Amino acid sequence: MTRERIASFRNPWFTASVAITAAIAIVAAIVGFVWLPLAHPGEQFKGVWDAICSAAGLVRNAASGTQIVRPDFLTTSVEIDPQMLQGASAESIGRGATLALRCTMCHGARGLSQADTPNLAGQYPVTIYKELVDFKTGARASAVMAPLVTDLSDADMRDLAAYYAYLPRVLAPHSAASETPHIIAGGAPLRGIAPCGACHGEVDSKASAAWLEGQPVIYLRTQLEAFATGARHNDIGEQMRNIARRMTGEEIDAASRYYADRP
Repeated sequence: MTRERIASFRNPWFTASVAITAAIAIVAAIVGFVWLPLAHPGEQFKGVWDAICSAAGLVRNAASGTQIVRPDFLTTSVEIDPQMLQGASAESIGRGATLALRCTMCHGARGLSQADTPNLAGQYPVTIYKELVDFKTGARASAVMAPLVTDLSDADMRDLAAYYAYLPRVLAPHSAASETPHIIAGGAPLRGIAPCGACHGEVDSKASAAWLEGQPVIYLRTQLEAFATGARHNDIGEQMRNIARRMTGEEIDAASRYYADRP
């Protein structure tokens, strides 16, 4: 007497199980990719395929005649290249040192502020260059900085970035008892907040992400709050605005104090 294989279409129980599973999968696909998108209020689809693409998360082209909504404010126009502004010459640094004489009142003679403005000594050159361009174009608003950058050429801004990046950075090591806030070390994944160190890390950093160690706590808190409210909107791809608006006031304060911690 031979025993019939279980995983065989000759086995009626196996055949029925496969058929039921396939039917459930087909019904689920129809509901998830066709019925639910078409039943969603306010969505206009050209057909079933358009609804399926939308449910799958694929970008759909705007319908002809549809007005594309654009922001009513300027955003950054700087295109970041991780290799840009590297290997500055001594001549460029020297020109930057001369240009920086106008910056000493707020940012200090050696790029170290005593007025709750950013410390620029040792800052990444790409970060300095991008912010100067944004101040000049109006993408980042400042009644103080706007008139100071009006007459700066692109070469001037590159030289300033090279000079300040050349200056030695003053490290602000945290005490052994200082505990790293969770928002910095782990973020808040359920709220879509990445760890601050993912972009502003000490070992490596995302291109254009600023070095935050030792920056004035008032400055850091003010900028995070400005990103949260949208008052500052020169971040690339709205990344900082998306993060800051999901942070609580306590998290903003904790992150600001952590990075501003001085010896």
